[in-house]
Amino acid sequence: MAELHNQRNRMDLNGRNIESLFLKMVRWKDCLDTDEENVNFARLDELNKIHSEEEESPGSQSQVHMHHVQTTLITTWEAGWNVTNAIQGIFVLGLPYALLHSGYSGLFLIILAAVFCCYTGKILIACLYEENEDGQLVRVRSTYEDIANACCRELFPKLGGRIVNVTQVMELIMTCILYLVVSGNLLSHSFPALPVTEGTWSAIAFVALLPCVFIKTLKLVSQFSFLCSLVHFVIHFVVITYCLTQMHRWSWATFSFSVEFEDFLVSVGVIIFSYTSQIFLPTLEGSMKHPDECRFMLNWTHFLACVFKTSFALTAFLTWGEETKEVITDNLPSALQTLVNLCLLMKALLSYPLPFFAVTEILYACVIQRNWKSSSKLTLLAVIFKSSILLLTLLMAVFVPHFALLMGLTGSITGAAMTFLLPSLFHLKLKWKKLMFLEKCADISIFLLGIFCSLAGVVCSIKGLLKVFGQK
Repeated sequence: MAELHNQRNRMDLNGRNIESLFLKMVRWKDCLDTDEENVNFARLDELNKIHSEEEESPGSQSQVHMHHVQTTLITTWEAGWNVTNAIQGIFVLGLPYALLHSGYSGLFLIILAAVFCCYTGKILIACLYEENEDGQLVRVRSTYEDIANACCRELFPKLGGRIVNVTQVMELIMTCILYLVVSGNLLSHSFPALPVTEGTWSAIAFVALLPCVFIKTLKLVSQFSFLCSLVHFVIHFVVITYCLTQMHRWSWATFSFSVEFEDFLVSVGVIIFSYTSQIFLPTLEGSMKHPDECRFMLNWTHFLACVFKTSFALTAFLTWGEETKEVITDNLPSALQTLVNLCLLMKALLSYPLPFFAVTEILYACVIQRNWKSSSKLTLLAVIFKSSILLLTLLMAVFVPHFALLMGLTGSITGAAMTFLLPSLFHLKLKWKKLMFLEKCADISIFLLGIFCSLAGVVCSIKGLLKVFGQK
């Protein structure tokens, strides 16, 4: 009788276990309609990684590895400086000119662009995570490429990631080249008496960027971004202080409600693309000591950027009105103009390491790490590879004619795609069943805005290229 009673207890227990397992599977299926495999594979990969590390390295080596990881992770402040570096770029100098052609709507666009770009950054980070059966968020993806592959895996498992990688590489290399072009232009305007061409000045600025080859972690890049932000605040302070001394010239009558549509499109492009940082966010969030603070970091960086940009653009435009030039530093007196130009040169050089680090990490992972296993060879190849990318940006900055217009054409496609189109599309694809109606409407609206910005930028850039080549 006792044995029969024990058998019944075991059968009841097994039945309850099967029933519990069944309920968990049903709840899992309802919760994760598209990403069950991703969560499982991520867990298996993590377990395999931990298991292999335990086999390969005893306790002392494991402690060294953990110490290295802790020292290379960045704080929330350091991540914020990197985002600030990205969204407080050279584009800021064109904001007063954008207000000239957009009037009151330009002020509204500066605020709206900050809200939209902050939102797309958040939904892009959200695409890195999925909920497990306990309702906890698990980071199942690491890069923009992983998000694209997850969305396209049913039809083309690797195509989405490759397209995103190509787009990222184009955007980042173009940004690096732009900083070199700007550096040459600033040096040329700062020392007009010297018989040196802009290309030669770019080559001189290139020498200061050679140490970028040896940058290995985002922590060092964050320090450059911090210095870059300080320089930006100096520029901001100098320009606004001068404008405040000219308050007697201010006139709100210079603002207009009616604007030319084509000029308005140019203003939209300048304002929106001065906030772009999405291309760096997956890597930044993955390198943070406290990834849960990423949303808060995006809020305060975009809020401060909006305040600084609005005050900068407004005071500068009120000071010069219809005489506002495309680059506001050209309106300054010669002495101040030289000082600000030199500060801008420092800002351009300090901004270069962030996109350079990002593009070399992407290409290095795709080209070298997959083909070479020896650590000694990897170190040498990394230096050669990064040096080649650095030299490529210089050659294109010096020898490609009308690079600014070509970059505008490329940036209209890649910038709009990485900032608006892809984050909203990926968010809709991966989170559709969990999104509320208003969230779906927001994603669809931003997707349509991305298409509009991309088409408008392409049209304006092509017209500019045709105008330049038609003059020859």
